[in-house]
Amino acid sequence: MQVPLEITFHNMDSSEFIEAKVRERVDKLERFASGHLVRCSVAVEAPHKGHHRQSLYHVRIEMGVPGKELVVSRDPGETDAHRDVYVAIRDAFSAAERQLAEHARVARHEVKTHEPPMLQGRIIRLFAEHGFIATTDGREIYFHRNAVVEKTFEGLSVDQPVALAIVHDESPAGPQATTVRPIAEMKLEPQG
Repeated sequence: MQVPLEITFHNMDSSEFIEAKVRERVDKLERFASGHLVRCSVAVEAPHKGHHRQSLYHVRIEMGVPGKELVVSRDPGETDAHRDVYVAIRDAFSAAERQLAEHARVARHEVKTHEPPMLQGRIIRLFAEHGFIATTDGREIYFHRNAVVEKTFEGLSVDQPVALAIVHDESPAGPQATTVRPIAEMKLEPQG
């Protein structure tokens, strides 16, 4: 880090054991951040004396990374888990790791990918153990009876609309459906 670690205690005496645990977790954060953690300050707070939840701890972590400030503030919430200061520290640093990971993902311009929508088609031929589907993009796709979901293979019929997921390079005969699910009528008709 470019700026030394700052640890503060509020409404409680400082503790070399708590400070050692915080330093250990900050070292882990630095390794996790691969050198991108510029500064870090950690505040450990016990609630004011006389507060009805006086034994629950609050931990706040402020992290400086290139171009951004990340803040983790772990309030005790409704559970009694944070009666133990070490549990409160653990939870706060776990949240800090998640924030650093998300920041790194965004900085690398990584975008979460979603599964493409399932292809649609109509069953054109059925045999004892397999069948063929004409897809809306004009292909003819093989499927085995084990690929059928949400219905039995015996319950399928020719001309029935289905949604399907296909896999390439699994069969020398070409792509095949790994999932075939009967659906309501389609708006598009197969080409060709």
